[in-house]
Amino acid sequence: MTEKTDYQTELERIEKDIAELATIALVPPTDTEKVTKYVHSVYQHAVHTGNLVELEAAAPVIDEGIKLIRFPGDLYFLKANLAFKLHRLADVRRNLSAAPGLLHSAEGGALLADLDFQEGRYGQAKQGYLDTIERNRTWDNVARLAHFEFKMGDSDTADRLFEEAEDELTAKEMRSYAWLELQRGLLDLAHGRHDEAGAHYQRAERAYSGHWLTAEHQAELLGARGHYAEAAALYDAVLQRVNKPEIQQAFGELLMVMGEHERAAPWLDKALAGYLDAGRRGGVHYFHHLVDYYADVNKDGAEAVKWARMDIALRDNFATQAALAWALYRKGQFSEALAFMSQALASGAKSAHLFSQAATIYRAAGRVPDAERYAQAAAEINPRHRSFHVHR
Repeated sequence: MTEKTDYQTELERIEKDIAELATIALVPPTDTEKVTKYVHSVYQHAVHTGNLVELEAAAPVIDEGIKLIRFPGDLYFLKANLAFKLHRLADVRRNLSAAPGLLHSAEGGALLADLDFQEGRYGQAKQGYLDTIERNRTWDNVARLAHFEFKMGDSDTADRLFEEAEDELTAKEMRSYAWLELQRGLLDLAHGRHDEAGAHYQRAERAYSGHWLTAEHQAELLGARGHYAEAAALYDAVLQRVNKPEIQQAFGELLMVMGEHERAAPWLDKALAGYLDAGRRGGVHYFHHLVDYYADVNKDGAEAVKWARMDIALRDNFATQAALAWALYRKGQFSEALAFMSQALASGAKSAHLFSQAATIYRAAGRVPDAERYAQAAAEINPRHRSFHVHR
C-alpha cells in the first residue's frame, strides 16, 4: 500500500471537515465556531486544489457565514483575502472597512501594503510591510517584504528575508516552509542558479510531500535546464491532478519548444478556453495571462493590447505597464510601447525578463545604445534568461 503524501493527508482532513459540517454549519441556530470552521475549510480546499472556479464559489459561502455570526471580523478578513487572490482589488479595502478595527489591525495593514504594491505605490508598500513586521513579526509578514525585495531586484535581501521567515515557523508549519522554499527556488531560477533552485525544490518536497505546486515548479526547472522530456512527463502528471489554464499553457509552450506542435495545440487551446471562461464568469484574475498568451503564443498584438489595457485599469504597476508595453510592441506601436516600458523601468523593478523585453522595445524604437545596455543588464542578472520559463 502506497503511503499517503502530506498533501493528500491534509486535503483529506479538509474534506472531512467540510463533509461533517456541510449540512449543519449554516443552518440556524448556528454556532460561531462551526460556521467559521466550515467557511475557512471551503476556502482552504479551493486554495489547496488551485481550483479557480471553486475559489470564486467560496465568496457566497463567506457571505452566508457573515450573516450568521455576531462578530464576523474574521470572515470579512477572509473575504478581503479572497478578493485579493481574485484580483478584485477594489473589494479589498471595502471588506477590511466592514468590520470594526480590521482596517487598522496588523493583519489589515499587511493586506493594505499588498494592495499598495499591486497599485504601484511602492514606497508606501515597503513602509507598510516594515510597519506590519514591527507590530507583528510573523513568517508571512516577513515573506511579504521578501517578495517585495525580490520583485524590486534586491535578491540578497530577499533571500535573507525568506530565510528569516522560515526561522519564524513552528515545526508544525511544514506546508508554509515548503512554500517559502519554492519562493527561494524561484529567486535562484530568476538568476540562472539552477542547482540552487533544485535544492530548494527538493527541500520543499521533503517538507511537504506530494503537492502539485512543488511538482509544477520542478517541471519548470527541468525545462529551463533543457531536460524537456522529463519536464513534459512531470507537467503531464500535474495536469492529471489539477485543471489550471496557466499550467496547461506552460506545458503547451514546452511542447512547442520541443517541436511537438500537434501535441501542443490542444493544451494551448484548453488554456485559452480556461482564461476566457473565467472572464465570461466576470473574473479578472486571468487578464495578465491573456496578455501573455496573445502576445507570445498567438502573436496577436491587437488582442494582447486589449487585455493589457483592461488589466492596467485594475492595477497600474510595473508588471502591467511592462505587459502593455510588450503587447504594444507586438502590435507594432513602438513609440507607445517605449513610453510604457519607461514607466515600468522607472519603478526600480529589476529582472532579466523585464530588461530583455526593454532591450527589444528600445531597439525597435531606434534607441540602440539603450537596447544594448538593457540586454547586457538582463544577461548579468541571469545568463540563462532565454531558456524555458513560465509566466507567473
